[in-house]
Amino acid sequence: MRIKTSVADLAILGGTPAFDSPVHVGQPNIGSEEGILARIQASLANRWLSNNGPNVQEFERRLESYLGVRNCVAVCNATAGLEIAIRALGLAGEVIVPAFTFVATPHSLQWQGISPVFCDIEPVDHNIDPARIEELITPKTTAILAVHLWGEPAQVGALDLIARRCGLKLIFDSAHAFACDHGDRMVGGFGDAEVFSFHATKFFNTFEGGAVATNDDELAARIRLMTNFGFSGYDTVVSLGTNGKMNEISAAMGLDGLEHVDGFIETNRMNRKRYRDSLDGIPGIRLMEHGVNGRRNHQYIVLEVSGADTGIDRDVLLSCLWAENVRARRYFHPGCHRMEPYRSIFPDVSSRLPVTERVASRVLVLPTGRSVDDASIDAICGVIRLATANPDVVRRGAADMAAAHLPPTALT
Repeated sequence: MRIKTSVADLAILGGTPAFDSPVHVGQPNIGSEEGILARIQASLANRWLSNNGPNVQEFERRLESYLGVRNCVAVCNATAGLEIAIRALGLAGEVIVPAFTFVATPHSLQWQGISPVFCDIEPVDHNIDPARIEELITPKTTAILAVHLWGEPAQVGALDLIARRCGLKLIFDSAHAFACDHGDRMVGGFGDAEVFSFHATKFFNTFEGGAVATNDDELAARIRLMTNFGFSGYDTVVSLGTNGKMNEISAAMGLDGLEHVDGFIETNRMNRKRYRDSLDGIPGIRLMEHGVNGRRNHQYIVLEVSGADTGIDRDVLLSCLWAENVRARRYFHPGCHRMEPYRSIFPDVSSRLPVTERVASRVLVLPTGRSVDDASIDAICGVIRLATANPDVVRRGAADMAAAHLPPTALT
């Protein structure tokens, strides 16, 4: 790892990359390898690898206690969890959803023949804007599917009020928000259901997996049936279902992770502080902050890059970082409304999403987690300082690289 001190050292201008190997956003956190392997070995010894084994049962109990909810159903991944929750709630027609989210959010609707109706977001925390929802409600609307983006809770109270007043279901895609709270309650118990992701890229992971949390016992019962093909007993199928079960190995990873989750969060918090201090004072670079009151997991280091103030836009800065082997990401560029099939189905929707359009062109997410140390953060921030202090030469370097089709660059 190399600290750059001169603009001529930048890799986009021909210098040696700051990192010898790629530094990724979402590098998996691992708690105790010994603890994980011991639980996996126990599963191998008892030959119970799936179908609601002891690890999954314990994991669900631990999650219910941790989140303070009545029911938590572990699933194979969050996308399946969303699809099952949507079907268990009987949704149809149209569902209002932000366009600035991972594409799995609207896909979970469209996959089942439900039309996502894209709503604009708030400019500061990037969550769905409650003030824009009611104008989108039609007789076909059956629910609001909100997202707690970056682990910052959406406006739960305002969303709940709209849902109740208009007779709509309320679901939260809580993929980013495990271990976060809102007011005096943990995220997980709001709305009709909340769906978490425990994918390997999340700060808390089960290799691959997720969970659906709800305080509605009847809804939880339907979700459990649907997660296991509709089986209510050994050979009795009572409803339509799919295979959404979490396996024992994933649950073993989750159980160990719960014992280290506070450590993961503390690492993320300290990394965020290091980034904040190192980026302080750079014109046009805004590090997204979280509420001072409340628990946050700090798993995303989110920048907004203002090209008018930095002299280089977000994509040029991204190319500069990638050349240094820093795999920063443009979450969630260009917005779901500009991805297929939605850009073909709703070709004119961008006109009502001005905040989404602006944010999607400016957001840059940087690496964090246990695989990132202070020296790495200093090196990454040093590149950003050099690039923004020398915008003309960096823009030319990015253009030359793109013209020559030389990887790595975000411009080719």
